[in-house]
Amino acid sequence: MKRAERLHALSEMLRRNGSRACSAERLAREFGVSVRTVKRDLAALENSGAPVWSRPGPGGGYGLAAGASLPPVSLSPAQAVALMAAVSAAPDAPYADLAAAGIHKILDVLDPRTRARADELAGRVWVNAIPSSSRTIRSALEEAMAEQRVLRIRYTSRDGTTTTRDVEPVLFASTNGQWYLVGWCRLRSAMRWFTVTRIERASVTRTACSGHTVHEVGEPPVNARPVHGGGG
Repeated sequence: MKRAERLHALSEMLRRNGSRACSAERLAREFGVSVRTVKRDLAALENSGAPVWSRPGPGGGYGLAAGASLPPVSLSPAQAVALMAAVSAAPDAPYADLAAAGIHKILDVLDPRTRARADELAGRVWVNAIPSSSRTIRSALEEAMAEQRVLRIRYTSRDGTTTTRDVEPVLFASTNGQWYLVGWCRLRSAMRWFTVTRIERASVTRTACSGHTVHEVGEPPVNARPVHGGGG
């Protein structure tokens, strides 16, 4: 059994066991590995975000919170490197830091041979990434979008005019190598595209957005599509 398959089977066994703890010794016998290997696998599950719990003492052991499971992770070395390259090449993309953390979790549960081959291949891919914008500003934009709360920004337009505006975030868009925050500008009472690199300050307010939708933005740029749209 490959390590990725074992991790999935291990998480499913713990999940099915409910609140009853499984000892490391029992898990080792079940999967035909050493106790040390089981503990390493449990640590990998925990690092990947699975809610693994442990209970010391007689009758103790390991378990998984109700309803939790880890889907099987089966990536080729090239697929793993493709994910690393995509994130490395786009440090300004929304939620790029979270994407990088997610990739590390995936790499942690790959079988050692695949991980080694991915690491070797990754050394053959170089990225000259553009300098990213302020992490503080990007965090504010990401939080406001995810929580759908009004964002207060200090923005300098192309003609050099600087204004402070309250914006209801609607979507992030990338076109011609530039990232934009698209949202309802309360100052102009209209939908506006704000170049992320021109946002000098940003803070999330406690005010909820009023419900403007993506459909109000209008026609997307040529070839634009939601990131969940796949390659078609």
